[in-house]
Amino acid sequence: MLFKVKKMMTDVHGQLLHKDKKTELNVFLRDKICDLKTEKRELVGVFGRTGAGKSSLINAIIEEENLLPSGSVSACTTVMIKVEGNTKNEKYEAEIEFITTEEWKQDLWFMFTFILNDADQENPDDYNDAVEMLSALYKDEWENNRSPENLCHDKHFREIPEFINSEKKILTSESAKELSAKLVKYTRSGSTTGEGVQRWFWPLVKCVTVRVPNNELLQHVTLVDLPGSGDRNKSRDKMWRGVVESCSTVWIVTDINRATSDKETWEILKNASSLMGNGGQCQHIHFICTKSDVIEDSDELSTDRVHADILKRNVQAKEEVKIEFRKLNKKQFSDECFKVFTVSSKEYRKKKRLEPSETEVPKLQEFLQNLNDCHSETLNYVSGAYGILSLIQGASSTAVAVKKVDVCKELKGNLHHGCAKVKKLMEKTLRDFRACLTEGVQKSSGSWESALRNFLFPKRIKGGAYHRKLKCIVANNGTFKPKKGKQENFNEKLASWLTESIDEEFRKTFPNDSKCEPLSGAISSFTLHTEKLMEKYKDVRLQLEYLRTEEEKLKTKLNQRIRMGKKDVYNSLTATIEEIMQKCYEDAAQCAGKGSLNAMREIIERHVRSKKDCMFEGAKETMMSKLLLFMEDILNTLGRTMWKSIDLSLQTDDQSLPDIKEELETVKQYYNKLKRSSDESTAVVCIDLTGLPTAQP
Repeated sequence: MLFKVKKMMTDVHGQLLHKDKKTELNVFLRDKICDLKTEKRELVGVFGRTGAGKSSLINAIIEEENLLPSGSVSACTTVMIKVEGNTKNEKYEAEIEFITTEEWKQDLWFMFTFILNDADQENPDDYNDAVEMLSALYKDEWENNRSPENLCHDKHFREIPEFINSEKKILTSESAKELSAKLVKYTRSGSTTGEGVQRWFWPLVKCVTVRVPNNELLQHVTLVDLPGSGDRNKSRDKMWRGVVESCSTVWIVTDINRATSDKETWEILKNASSLMGNGGQCQHIHFICTKSDVIEDSDELSTDRVHADILKRNVQAKEEVKIEFRKLNKKQFSDECFKVFTVSSKEYRKKKRLEPSETEVPKLQEFLQNLNDCHSETLNYVSGAYGILSLIQGASSTAVAVKKVDVCKELKGNLHHGCAKVKKLMEKTLRDFRACLTEGVQKSSGSWESALRNFLFPKRIKGGAYHRKLKCIVANNGTFKPKKGKQENFNEKLASWLTESIDEEFRKTFPNDSKCEPLSGAISSFTLHTEKLMEKYKDVRLQLEYLRTEEEKLKTKLNQRIRMGKKDVYNSLTATIEEIMQKCYEDAAQCAGKGSLNAMREIIERHVRSKKDCMFEGAKETMMSKLLLFMEDILNTLGRTMWKSIDLSLQTDDQSLPDIKEELETVKQYYNKLKRSSDESTAVVCIDLTGLPTAQP
């Protein structure tokens, strides 16, 4: 259906383009056809520690056993791998994006200055990680040559000229297994794995996008195998944050026998919660317990007993994980968005102990299929096409001019009234946010001193170890990201009372749940009342049909823009404080030699004390300013777009437009079919309006 409608609109666009007379309406219609897009994809982020079974899980779900290396092949924890459908050809493809040479030079400097210079190896995981990265790329050359300039010489990268030239590398294969073998050196750690591999290039890789042909589950969905936390490399960290913020679903993957005890797995969820919640657009969190077929002492039990014990243990594991989730501070999420699955990729393939349905892989496949089926882009495209074709046909007809003037006047009156209602709801939101943030500023003023003291003089850490840690923190603008364990961000800590004060109101105003409307339903409740006007003004029914679909399409686009733009508003609190703290981090980073630890402490303390009065108030005002500009942009876009559409559709006649009666009738049938299907699948729409119930059955 979508392919046919796209081809039809391409043909109509061609007919408009080749008309001798290029009227304003002709240009407007061609632009509207070009604006019809269906490229948006649902992102599913897959988190989990090394060895949790992420690769096996992805392979099993998309029915590609040999795509991502698993098992004996060591995972690389820095490379992000996206898996999506190849819609262009029948090949298995991989697109490899590298960090820049300057970024690698900075990484080398950081490792030699802060990690490998640690004689006592206070952070052995970081130390071993740095050694592994350098040995993978340079073998033992780096040990006697620690100059970032020398190690960034082109001679070291002759095998990957794409890295030198800042280009992407493309790998193509006929099979998943063949592509997997080619990818190993770019995505996996070396050690004893990778037959015939002399050098490993994963330390230079920013992201790998793998494209799989003929896979229905990946039609509108991209699975992203994510490192557990951000990265010391700024570009990788920025990409990681961007992807996490854009995920509509997050899968947390862990071994079933460590589901509640694995601190690293739960830290991943805690660290990323603000990015997924108010700072992102996550609607579903799935906690996936892998290796659910593994049970102790199974060799001594009968097949039936093993089967029964596995199912019993899996039910128990689900309940324990749910209890653990309820303990979290969930201002960002509700219990309804959280589900637990007990999965066995191995049993899904071998079917020895469990039936396929009992492995719960089919449940996850069904979820992905529903993501594809509920993907609204097809309906949006067909709806937009229907409206454009209606306008073309209507503009070439001869309606009574007086009626056009009358309906135009009514529509503009409805537009003015509708925009006024939206503005009123936005003004209430601004007042509510300001009240919450004012309270947050007061809490910040009473709490910053103890936070500063705990940061500068932490307990249970030796002076030498803290000295190295603080040097690392100021070099990274207030953040510390160890290989394992909890991340620290002093900027987030200073902003925490502000974010906590706004979290609940923010989630209510900008819900991630697609069934709930942002801005208290302000955009969705807007209407030009075109359907009522169609009964009154039958001669301009086609033009009104266009305006109805244009309004529908615009509201969908604006709600999407709101869900994307709200991230910048939410993150502005921490970003403002980081900007204010930037100078003291730079000054503290210059401290060296004897007494440098105390010097760094004094610089940071003096700066915070001098800036405390303006820092929290400044962060509040920055958020309010961003929110105001954001809302004004939404309101202006709504008003200007619909005003122009009204003018061009009702105040312009064009007899030179092509005859598209047949195309209009075909697309109308498609649209009605999709609309019925969409209405039947819609369960609940939440619109939080004062004086009205929150949920409508």
